[in-house]
Amino acid sequence: MEEQRQPNPKKERNKAQDGLSSYSRYSTIAIQMAVIIVICSLGGVKLDKWAGTEPWLTVTLSLLGVAAAMWLIIKEALRNNQDV
Repeated sequence: MEEQRQPNPKKERNKAQDGLSSYSRYSTIAIQMAVIIVICSLGGVKLDKWAGTEPWLTVTLSLLGVAAAMWLIIKEALRNNQDV
């Protein structure tokens, strides 16, 4: 007769905690990306109004914000890959 194994509540809790940890990690990255892009874009708008170079500084700083956000994603992905 085969013995039935009882589920290990610690393992189930660890799976739930891992899922919550991943969710919080990735939502934090998304918020950081949005903040970086918005701050760079608004900074470009203000600098354009001050310097009278509309829309060049806005476009440039917006693209730099996107590049910085992508760098953040790549850095986080590499760090997660090393943890595994």
